[in-house]
Amino acid sequence: MFDFFTILHDHGMLFLMGQYPNGPLGGVLCTLVISLLAVVLSFPLGVLVGLARLSPWRWLSWPAACWVYTLRGIPLMMVVFWTYFCVPLLIGQNISGFSTMLCTLVIYESAYIAEIVRGGIQALPHGQYEASRALGMSHLKTLRLVILPQALFNSLPSLVSQLVSIIKDSTLGYVINVPELTYAANQVSNQLLTKPFQVFAIVALSYYIICFSLTWLANRLERWVEEKRLSAKAQPGRRETDAELLFADSNLNKDTP
Repeated sequence: MFDFFTILHDHGMLFLMGQYPNGPLGGVLCTLVISLLAVVLSFPLGVLVGLARLSPWRWLSWPAACWVYTLRGIPLMMVVFWTYFCVPLLIGQNISGFSTMLCTLVIYESAYIAEIVRGGIQALPHGQYEASRALGMSHLKTLRLVILPQALFNSLPSLVSQLVSIIKDSTLGYVINVPELTYAANQVSNQLLTKPFQVFAIVALSYYIICFSLTWLANRLERWVEEKRLSAKAQPGRRETDAELLFADSNLNKDTP
């Protein structure tokens, strides 16, 4: 136990931020930065792919389905290598390991976020879409103003859980020299030589604390979303929206001989 505190005391800053400010940002901070950037950048791409998956036009839905099934069917390590070797060929210059890993995570995670968005949309009552179209709203306007805001709200817990997966996936950046937490731990282990168990036990504990905190947040968000749904249903005297009234009238007219 004393070894753990000694290692943290002597090399804690290397675990936390790598060699910064005398070198590139690394350690825990690099892991969090690359994971958050991957979520922010892959989210709009995932939303677009998820909407394309549900598109009535095959020229949109089929390529989106190929994108999702292809990326979800291959290991992330393969995407890391493809990005590492293909991106410099496409742009004509070398890029850093950080940029390579960020591009990899954005491409790879967009497929998973697309499925989260698609599931959130399909979980909504189909009557909302039909009522909005009955009011004269276009397909795109219905998705933008009625369907997508509700689907994204319901998908918040799943999106936070996906961030946990991205943090764990970021460890593969070690193979292309991204100075994230695992890379920093290997530097510490090379300096100490005789204490690899203690060093990587600290790494495992660090990942556990980060991922457990985000999982707890996802569970809290899930309960909060569920409470919002129940409170909306239980509101006394809630007036129906114009879309609901029009949809009800259309059903009544269909039933009337």
